[in-house]
Amino acid sequence: MDRRRFLAGLAAVPAAALIGTPHAAAAPRRTLSTRDWMAGAADSTPLQRLTIPGTHDSGARFGGPWSECQNTTIAQQLASGIRFLDVRCRVTGGSFAIHHGPSYQNMMFGDVLIACRDFLAAQPSETVLMRVKQEYSGESDATFRAVFDDYLDNRGWRPLFRIGDGIPALGEARGRVVLLGDNGGLPGVRYADGAHFDVQDDWNALPDPKFSKIQAHFRKAAQQPGKLYVNYVSTSAYLPPRWNSDNLNPRVHAFLDGAEASGWRGLGIVPMDYPNTRAGLVESLIRHNG
Repeated sequence: MDRRRFLAGLAAVPAAALIGTPHAAAAPRRTLSTRDWMAGAADSTPLQRLTIPGTHDSGARFGGPWSECQNTTIAQQLASGIRFLDVRCRVTGGSFAIHHGPSYQNMMFGDVLIACRDFLAAQPSETVLMRVKQEYSGESDATFRAVFDDYLDNRGWRPLFRIGDGIPALGEARGRVVLLGDNGGLPGVRYADGAHFDVQDDWNALPDPKFSKIQAHFRKAAQQPGKLYVNYVSTSAYLPPRWNSDNLNPRVHAFLDGAEASGWRGLGIVPMDYPNTRAGLVESLIRHNG
């Protein structure tokens, strides 16, 4: 065989046959997005060891400047990386209407559940932690529980929820909503129970003292891990929520990206007003995982 024919034959041999398939280079790791960032954490990861972006009064988009806390829908919040929802329910006609104080938010509890179901069906690596609280109605715990149970059992929503004692590991929660009941009648984990939670929620602090409280709670979460920390960035002191969030969100973002916080992980739940108005804030929180 002459040299020309030899080289032509060599060029026709598949590259895999030359390098050997058992030692082929591994495919690069897929880049995660705000839609599926929890896929980067192991199933064994306790939820207490995550940093979880959240929204305060998640459904509050209507009612004027003093009532409005968000300008994105529940579905948009979840797609942007939010994994904690603060859901306020008024008992009315055997159902839950979403309220912020007297302001009806043009949404029912079922609408919130549909958004969560659709998101988790598309992104089964994720979980949503949901605080459920009675708002603008004074029904008994038993009545509130009866309406909630109706959603679970008569309207078919029980499979969506993870309802159990204690805060689960991520693997147990994936694809479901972890109920954090802020009502004595609800089952599952009791929101703000001191056995499991450490909450900073000074909702009436002016921005400067509020920012100091936020920083202190981040430091505590980083230095004393164990509980599920909840660190509200939101406040309504003297000014509408949007005004205060325009003050606080950039400062919190700068702190999270600064030298002191650079190595911190597991900062807990961080509920915010209008997080989308500060580009990169949610992504900054997500980077404090791993």
